[in-house]
Amino acid sequence: MTKTNKSTPAAGTDHALTEEEILKMDEKDYMNPAQMAFFKAKLQTLEKELLKNAGETTEHLRETVLVPDPADRATIEEEHALELRTRDRERKLLKKVQQSIAAIDANDYGWCEETGEPIGIPRLIARPTATLSLEAQQRRELKQKLYGD
Repeated sequence: MTKTNKSTPAAGTDHALTEEEILKMDEKDYMNPAQMAFFKAKLQTLEKELLKNAGETTEHLRETVLVPDPADRATIEEEHALELRTRDRERKLLKKVQQSIAAIDANDYGWCEETGEPIGIPRLIARPTATLSLEAQQRRELKQKLYGD
C-alpha cells in the first residue's frame, strides 16, 4: 500500500478545488491535502444536510393532527412510515459520512480497506463514503449474490 503526498501541502491550494480540477490531477497527486480538503468539505456539507433532515422529520412527526376520517388518518400514518424509513437510511448514511470524515482526519481516506489500492477520484466523487475500490466492491457483491450474507 503506497500512500503518497500525505503530509506535504499542495502548491497553490488557497482556493477550494472543483470536481473538474480534481479529476484533471495527476495520479501521483492522489489524496494530496487539496483533495483531502475537497472531500472533507463535501462530506461535511452532506453531514449538515442529513442532520437538518433529521431535525425536520422530528418536528414534522411532533405535529399531531387529529383526523376523524380513517382513510385520511391511514394516509398520514403511511406518509410518516415512509418518512421514517427514509430517515433510517439517512441515519445509516450519516454514520458512513462521519466514518469517512474520521478517515480523512487519520489520513486513511481514499484507500480500499480490502486491498489497500486507491479507490479512485471518480468513484469518490460519485460516492464519497466508498471504502472499497470498484473491483473489491464488485467481488463483495458477487460473493453476496452467490453465497448470501
